[in-house]
Amino acid sequence: MKLNLNIEPLENWLTANNQPLLISGPCSAETEDQLLTTAHLLAATGKVSVLRAGIWKPRTRPGEFEGIGSIGLEWLKRAKAETGLPTAVEVANAKHVEEALAAGVDILWIGARSTVNPFTVQEIADALQGHDIPVLIKNPVNPDLQLWIGAIERINKAGITKIGAIHRGFSSFEKSSFRNEPMWEMAIQLKTLCPELPIINDPSHICGNRELIPYISQKALDLDMQGLMIESHLDPSVAWTDAKQQLTPAAVSELMDRLTVREPESKNEAFVDKLAELRKQIDKIDDLLLQKLGERMSIVEKIGEYKRDNQVTVLQVNRWDEILKKGTAFAKALKLDEHFTEKFLELVHGESIRKQTEILNAGKATQEGIAAEQHTEVKA
Repeated sequence: MKLNLNIEPLENWLTANNQPLLISGPCSAETEDQLLTTAHLLAATGKVSVLRAGIWKPRTRPGEFEGIGSIGLEWLKRAKAETGLPTAVEVANAKHVEEALAAGVDILWIGARSTVNPFTVQEIADALQGHDIPVLIKNPVNPDLQLWIGAIERINKAGITKIGAIHRGFSSFEKSSFRNEPMWEMAIQLKTLCPELPIINDPSHICGNRELIPYISQKALDLDMQGLMIESHLDPSVAWTDAKQQLTPAAVSELMDRLTVREPESKNEAFVDKLAELRKQIDKIDDLLLQKLGERMSIVEKIGEYKRDNQVTVLQVNRWDEILKKGTAFAKALKLDEHFTEKFLELVHGESIRKQTEILNAGKATQEGIAAEQHTEVKA
């Protein structure tokens, strides 16, 4: 079901100096000299469309640097006047919104820690009533698509039509190379529900280190995201916050030169015809897959009935281990990704468990119903 949002196309309210759109600047505005020097270096690349800087920084623990505060807005105003770059800041409450608007900030964004709280988002939305300013909304810290959608809807209902989403990854208990797991499927689901919504990728917060930023940036563009938000500092080694994930302006420029920008569609008739032919083949195979899954579940139901009649538990761990071992080995021979195979088998096995459990409980409910009727008849 598509989302019913009133959103203006990105090109109507934000022009990219180059392709793709790039929003860049320091994680935190630390000093006036640091911000201005970084802004000038970024502007000189000719690749940056918007200058970003953290003014208020929500930190995990008290005592850490929580941003330079309102004075940083004056620095941003000067940076804009000297470089011509529009500016963007994060806002986390109504007061931030009011101060940013008064300072002439061009774009606001709502951070992941704010998106997760509907009360905070509504406070920001109320403060935005009557204003015509672009707002970007980061995904919530936890992988909850409805929270992300809810935040976008609240801002849209406040009369803001220049809206974009920022994909910055999600918190996860699983340890990996990333600071925040990309979970690309969440951004894809959002785009599917609202095709007109621009989505900008934030590789800095996904990666947590500069080495992985090129990989994530390219993947984001390959998934047709409309731009990148990359943190940049004139000397990341001395940055007050998130030093490991910031790039120098020169490194940002080099990165953008190395990225390959592809078009979502092609006007080449031969390409379109060939793609349509290959997609027909995919559709045919998908139909067969679903048919075979249906046949598999029919057998699962018979197994469930057999287990019920013989008082056998639904789950046999040894059987699951056998399926997983055999399946991953076969998938490897077919050159399928091991992680994908495991997830697929887990989904199929989970549905099998659900069906068998349903059958066993239905049988139990029937027996209890018969027993209850017999007990009633005896009493009568």
